[in-house]
Amino acid sequence: MRAHASVMHIDLDAFFASVEQRDKPSLRGKPVVVGGIGGRGVVSTASYEARTFGVHSAMSTREARALCGHAAFLYPRFHAYKKVSEQVFALLRDLSPLVEPLSLDEAFVDLAAADLPDLEVATVTETAARIRAQVAEITGGLSASVGLASSKFIAKIASDLDKPDGLVVVAPGTELDLLRPMSVKVIPGVGPATTERLRRAGIHTVTDLEQISLEELVRLVGKAHGNNLHNLARAKDDRRVEPERETKSVSVEGTYETDLTDRRLMEQIVARQASEVAARLKKSGLSGRTITIKVKLYDFTTINRSATLPGPTDQAGTIARLAKTLLGDLFTAGETAGGVRLLGVGVSGLADWIQEDLFSEEVEDDEEPEVLLPEPARRPTWAAGMDVVHAEMGRGWVWGSGRGVVTVRFETARTPAGPVRSYAVDDPDLQPYSEPGETSDPDGPTES
Repeated sequence: MRAHASVMHIDLDAFFASVEQRDKPSLRGKPVVVGGIGGRGVVSTASYEARTFGVHSAMSTREARALCGHAAFLYPRFHAYKKVSEQVFALLRDLSPLVEPLSLDEAFVDLAAADLPDLEVATVTETAARIRAQVAEITGGLSASVGLASSKFIAKIASDLDKPDGLVVVAPGTELDLLRPMSVKVIPGVGPATTERLRRAGIHTVTDLEQISLEELVRLVGKAHGNNLHNLARAKDDRRVEPERETKSVSVEGTYETDLTDRRLMEQIVARQASEVAARLKKSGLSGRTITIKVKLYDFTTINRSATLPGPTDQAGTIARLAKTLLGDLFTAGETAGGVRLLGVGVSGLADWIQEDLFSEEVEDDEEPEVLLPEPARRPTWAAGMDVVHAEMGRGWVWGSGRGVVTVRFETARTPAGPVRSYAVDDPDLQPYSEPGETSDPDGPTES
């Protein structure tokens, strides 16, 4: 454990929504929801104005509309988020060579590797305040919440304590004072199932958890999880800030317009996904041992099932066979009876070699008659929020579209809130817009 609060966790506040508010002056100070906005969509990010109405990430868009129907519902613009992320990470890497990205908007920074005169609380606090100010300057006003502590675990908790635009320092020696009153759900990996197991055992807070023996925790939640909970309940976390995060898995998934119930159809879908995963593995020169299927049910419950091979593979047939077996287990258990809205296949336990002879007799599963597979939900041609340019009006963004009409608000981050105009969807004067050197942004999750 460190003697100084030299681990910094930085998290850009409501990142996707904040970028949209920055780039769309008419949305500043108003509720914004970013994600899949169709009937099968899921919220990716909600602005703080939308959160006051109960909207949060991973909620269905349908539910979000019921709670906050007056919000602006926008598809993600990943090219814009990536550009901002690159600016922020360049700033962090100027501060320290040890920066561990967690996502586009979140990272750990090891201040012990930075060029600081010392690591006393006053010094690291001043450094974090300076970084937050620089983030706001280079991103055009975006805010970041920062936590400083002696470990990654506590730094992450600290950054969540005063959102948005907060700075919390947990001085070494005070970690348990912070943790003990908190719910066990503050510990990574304690999801609904583990929370319920602990609740049935009378464990609600970190104080309760701290009083449970390692043997009892292992009995309740298993060896690996039990050991982890036992350590974190005592603020024991000596993980290093790792500047290089290797690819840990390769996966493909899709969300569908109508719930899937037919087993044979779903087997065909996972077989096709297995082929796509295998192609990506081969392109990257990778193979993997653990095959996982991800199934999101009609009620948004997510189920993951995995099987591990004795050696790594990049063969579509092998991946598909195990994925179908795992899917069959769910059917047998009746888990899929209500319908499935998302299916996915992934491979982890990656290696850069293949045990060739292990699968020498493996054949591709291409003997089954092909059925017409449903296409995953797609974003419309004129997606709400996308950047456009009009021959006369200039740059703007799509407010909405339907019934042959697209409505555009003409404004940018550097203009006042602009006028709204509507056009035919095939109007030649209206085109998607991208910055020089960028593509128009068809990638990223659509209705997932």
